[in-house]
Amino acid sequence: MNDYVLIIGKTVTLYFILLLVFRLMGKREIGELSIVDLAIFVLIAEVAALALADIHNPFIKDILPVGILFVIQYVNSLLLLKNKRLRDFIEGDPSMIIRDGWIVEIEMKKQRYNLDDLLQQLREQGVGSIQDVSYAFLEQSGKLSIYKKDEPPLIMPLVLDGYVDKRHLRLINKDQEWLEHELMVLGYTNMKDIFYCSYENEKLFVQLRTRKNSTNIF
Repeated sequence: MNDYVLIIGKTVTLYFILLLVFRLMGKREIGELSIVDLAIFVLIAEVAALALADIHNPFIKDILPVGILFVIQYVNSLLLLKNKRLRDFIEGDPSMIIRDGWIVEIEMKKQRYNLDDLLQQLREQGVGSIQDVSYAFLEQSGKLSIYKKDEPPLIMPLVLDGYVDKRHLRLINKDQEWLEHELMVLGYTNMKDIFYCSYENEKLFVQLRTRKNSTNIF
């Protein structure tokens, strides 16, 4: 009888502990989990399973690995939040699979993404023809984001967290020298001060970091 009580007590306690841990990790849909998130969640699930398998193991030893994994995830999230290069290295960047109605075959091979997967995701989003697609990006989660030709043009960020996205500059037929010149004309001399910048309607939208307390459209 005591074993049953212990099992029930451990299960209920672990449930609320895991619920709290996942809540503190932040909000993100299951389908949008990064590789790091998925690894942490799988490890936590395995730790919880082992804890319930050995009911006589001291409870502190059961929850200690969960706490360690939470700390790892929390520190990792802070580092990724502050460093875009590290974020790109760990989580990767979206990959352009379709551009102006043409499949980017080299990128598909690089991502080991086949035509059957591409066509399936296009059908699931109601796209009948590849030529109707302006841009299609394979996100880090594996989801395909599609922008049709008859929709408003896709706005691509040129600066994120102080880092210039040279790929997006090439897509709008611009270069970093042009961007730096335009920003300097507007009074922005330090790229690191810029939290977000995009090119919309032939104008630069610039948002400085919070400490600057400024948002402008030029």
